Amino acid sequence: MVEQNKVRTYRWTRSPRGSVFGVATGFAEWRGLSPGFTRLIFLALVCCSGLGVVPYLVLALFLPEQTEADIIPQGSYRKRRRDYQDVNYEDVNEKSTEDLKREYEELKKKVEKMESDMFDRERDWDNRFREGK
Repeated sequence: MVEQNKVRTYRWTRSPRGSVFGVATGFAEWRGLSPGFTRLIFLALVCCSGLGVVPYLVLALFLPEQTEADIIPQGSYRKRRRDYQDVNYEDVNEKSTEDLKREYEELKKKVEKMESDMFDRERDWDNRFREGK
């Protein structure tokens, strides 16, 4: 069996390792949090709000039970941010300042041409006139 604090899941499910229906532990495993801390937060929400038990029971009814397919294999957690260690900065620095200036000017000319094509009032009126015939 996998250790309780090492389990991660792809989605929120009811965990078989949970104390009461496995809702809080399932949430902790889904988000990578401590199950004990998550249980404490759920307990505080239930105690502080008058309707705290009802949403918990609804979640216990409608959340699916956890299966082996829901568990993320250890070491293959989904990356949410780009891993900047994969960038090869030596390739980036190969361009000289002159190359960058030339590339900038070419891009600037392309943008100016696109803007003039898009916002040319005469062309706009000509197109409207031709469409009207």
